[in-house]
Amino acid sequence: MTLYNFKIYIMKTRKFLSVAFFALVFGVTSFAQKAVTVGGAPMYPTKNIIENAVNSKDHTTLVAAVKAADLVETLQGKGPFTVFAPTNAAFDKLPKGTVETLLKPENKKMLQTILTYHVVSGKMNASDIAKAIKAGNGKATLKTVSGGTLTAWMKGKKLYVTDEKGGMSQVTIADVNQSNGVIHVVNAVLLPKS
Repeated sequence: MTLYNFKIYIMKTRKFLSVAFFALVFGVTSFAQKAVTVGGAPMYPTKNIIENAVNSKDHTTLVAAVKAADLVETLQGKGPFTVFAPTNAAFDKLPKGTVETLLKPENKKMLQTILTYHVVSGKMNASDIAKAIKAGNGKATLKTVSGGTLTAWMKGKKLYVTDEKGGMSQVTIADVNQSNGVIHVVNAVLLPKS
């Protein structure tokens, strides 16, 4: 190989590597920024749980409850958190007047307990929960931030969570990644024993 051919080889190699590098960077960036749509709004993985939740039209009751319980700052924190986020329709399944009663200032402590019962410390994607279910012979016990437990299980490929009162909730949208954790949208409010 002559010196001239070697220089051309080096230039072509550099050009190829530059193109490959930029393709990789832009490909990874666009993949990492992929947002799941919840309640008609994109949920960006670069935003925290609260920043995303306020944009979902399906979670206005949950957001109002989080504000009334003074949990906004907590859920904007570093985390990571796994949140089982009930939709407005999930709250509508509660007995008439329950949500209004819980939102009253005198019921703040009870509301905090119910909301933190939907939160597990650490980030658990659906695949992590499925592995725990498999390891637990069909069930996984998840310790909530409120101190209670949830039981996760699967029926076919669908993920369910049962609360301490025996209430069952299906995960309808899993793995909504956040900068400080992950949200799993659920179709029923989960209730602790007390």
